[in-house]
Parts: sequence; C-alpha cells; structure tokens
Amino acid sequence: MIENHLYRDERWLQQHVRSLLNFYYPDCIDHRFGGYISQLSDVDGHVYDGKNKMVVSTARFVYNFSVGKMLGGPDWCHSAAHHGVDFLLEAHKQDDGGYPWLLSGRDVTDAQRTCYGHAFVLFALSTAAKANIPRAADHIDETFELINEHFWEDEHGLCKGKLDAEWNEIEQYRGQNANMHMCEAMISAYEATGEEMYLDHAYTIAERLALDLADKGDGLLWEHYTTNWEHDWEYNRDQPTHLFRPWGYQPGHLMEWTKLLLHLAEYLDEQWLVDRARHFFDAAVEYGWDDNNGGFVYNFDRDGEPIASEKYYWKLAEGFAAAARLAEATDDSTYWEWYDRIWDYAWENMVNQKYGNWYFKLTPDNQIHDDIDSTPEVKTGYHSLGACYDVLQMTAQDL
Repeated sequence: MIENHLYRDERWLQQHVRSLLNFYYPDCIDHRFGGYISQLSDVDGHVYDGKNKMVVSTARFVYNFSVGKMLGGPDWCHSAAHHGVDFLLEAHKQDDGGYPWLLSGRDVTDAQRTCYGHAFVLFALSTAAKANIPRAADHIDETFELINEHFWEDEHGLCKGKLDAEWNEIEQYRGQNANMHMCEAMISAYEATGEEMYLDHAYTIAERLALDLADKGDGLLWEHYTTNWEHDWEYNRDQPTHLFRPWGYQPGHLMEWTKLLLHLAEYLDEQWLVDRARHFFDAAVEYGWDDNNGGFVYNFDRDGEPIASEKYYWKLAEGFAAAARLAEATDDSTYWEWYDRIWDYAWENMVNQKYGNWYFKLTPDNQIHDDIDSTPEVKTGYHSLGACYDVLQMTAQDL
C-alpha cells in the first residue's frame, strides 16, 4: 500500500507509465517479421510465442507508444509507434482495405474481418495522429469509411460483429463489446480531426447501448444481442469465462462505459451521460467488488451474484480511471476513495513489482493464475497504461 494518495500524483503516474513501457520495450519490437511481439510472460518477460500477431495487439501497442510520446517519454516511443503504424498499413492491411483478425509472421491465419479489430485500428491511427506519428493521420478517414460501409447498421445506430474475407456476414450475433470500443475509437478520431461525424457516431452508439438498450433490460448494459438488437439472455450461458463474450454482466465493461460516457460529456451537454455513468459504476462496485479478497470478479448474473471470480487486470485499470473521472465530474469524494482502494489492491496484488507490468489474471484468492501465459495475443498493457493516461489528461491541472 502506498501512503498519502501517491496514486494521484502526476509524477508517480508518469513513472508508472514509463515502467509499463519499459517492460515491453525493446523485446516487443519484432525485427524478423515486423510489428510487435505481444506474448511476453507476465512473470518474467520472456517471449513464449514470437509469431502470432492479432491486429488488436498491434493496434494497442501503437496506442501505447503514441501515448508514451505524448507524455514526453523516451525518444524510442516515436520510432516504436511508427514501426507499428507501418506494420498495420503494410502487413495487416489487405488489398481490399480490410484488416484480418490474425497473422502468423506476415501470413494471414484468420481472415475474419471483425468490428472489434477495426475499431482498434481506428483507435490506433487516431491516437498516433495526435502524437504526430507519420502516416497515421492520412488513413483515419478511409478506415472510418471502411467501417461505415461494412459494419455500420444505420437502422440500429450500431455495428455488426464478424464478417469473412469477402465481407459477408458470418453470424447473427450482435454484441456491445465491439461497439463499446468503436465508441472509444470514434471519440479519439474526433479529437484527432475535429470532424463532428466521429463525435456523432460515438454519441449514437452510446445512446443506443448505454441508454436505450440498458433501459429495455435490467437498467445495466447486457453483453449479447440478436440480429435485431434484442437482448439475448442465453448466449454463452455455458461459457461464463469466455475472453471476449462471457455470459453475465461485466463490471469491467460497466466501468469502461463510465469512462466513455464521461468523456463524451466533456463535448456534449447531456446530463444523462453523467447520471448513467454514475449508475454503471455504482453497480459495478456493488456487485463486482470482492469484499473478502478484494478486486473485481469477472462477471455477475442478473440477480447480482458473482459467476466467475478470477481477477483480471483490465477491470482494475478501467475501475480506477472511471473512479477518477466520476470524482472530477460529480465532486463526490467517495469516488476518490474508490480510486485509492482499487489502486491499493492492484499495487499489492496485480502489479509485478520486479518487472513493472501487471499480471493478466489472478485466482479468486489473489494468486498468480496457472494459465497466466496461455492467453495468446492480447497482452500489451493497454488498459493499465491507458487508464494512467486518462487520469493524467483529466486531472493534471489539479494534481
């Protein structure tokens, strides 16, 4: 535990970002195939898979190093971000403009075009553009147009999820997770370009999911929907620990939406954004916080009972950033108390004190999980680094 609210100190947060970047760099830079290696062991940093490259991981590393540059980090942040933008545009991007889900080296091994993946491409390019990384700004608009053409469903104000290599729909499923990250990407694109169409899309997604559909359900944000965006209460009921589509309510996603709604409230004078953000966060900590062992459970059911109790790092990161945003937006010190409580747990349990990274997953009683390095391609530290950046951007003048 760190005393005297040091978690809120600008210099301390800056140093934590530097520690995260130092864990991944330079070992994440792939000089053989290009792009990055995201499969670094959380325990000691060794590379356990040097070939698989998910488009999401490449995009997240571009984001990380772009943020590092914007925060005045080492000179190599610029070259590392540029390295990733080049790989996105030259290896991931295909002749039709789309971005397949997975590469092995530079060969496509999963050709699916996903809303989730393309959201992160837009997020990476727009963040890199804000950091003045070469080539990034030139490809924001074309990525947006690609998303609009293939994923956006205007009649619903939301995006479909998965398409094949010919852009044909391959499932009837609709989900909030990919749309949440699309909202995040649209906000970033608006900030990078000043173009209102991006903000309009972000707001439409937020209104449909966090207001309209939440009100049609239990007042919270369900994960899974039918083709017509009706709640699918049974989807993946037998897969409560699915990495991307678990059954139940996700406290981590409720807190991510808290962040996004309050971010939108910086640009749009809509009181419901603040009210709903508060409601989501309060529910996340009421039903998701483990009062016995600390940390957030993975998910909870419609009655508020926990389902899977493993502790994932990203929920903590989204939680402290959401708490800070709420504290600033509402002037309610309760949320600073939650900020410190979440950080206390993370610092004591989730942060690898030797190497500076965060463990991906712990057991319910806060031990390093046996399969911590089995998750293949998504471990980049993006949530922790992004949450620190979010707090720094929001409250630097007050720290």
